[in-house]
Amino acid sequence: MKEPQRIILAPLVTEKSTLLLEKANQVLFRVRPDANKIEVKRAIETLFKVKVEKVRMNRYLGKLRRVGRNVGRLPQWKKAYVTLKEGDKIELFGGA
Repeated sequence: MKEPQRIILAPLVTEKSTLLLEKANQVLFRVRPDANKIEVKRAIETLFKVKVEKVRMNRYLGKLRRVGRNVGRLPQWKKAYVTLKEGDKIELFGGA
């Protein structure tokens, strides 16, 4: 099993994510591209001591970037929509 700190890369804090947190009790995370739903669920439960009801994932391909004639690609990444159990909460900013 992979370490939970290596599966969850960062929380995603956007307008959409704050609306989902308030309305649907969902938190968005940037996760490793090779992580699956079960690993994400276990990692969130161990890191934040909450119960996870459901995990949805979106995969994003890296964008093409160009410097002169050279063409490269940014790395791929995944976004995880984590639905928490009613009453559970993750404080991303220490209650600020």
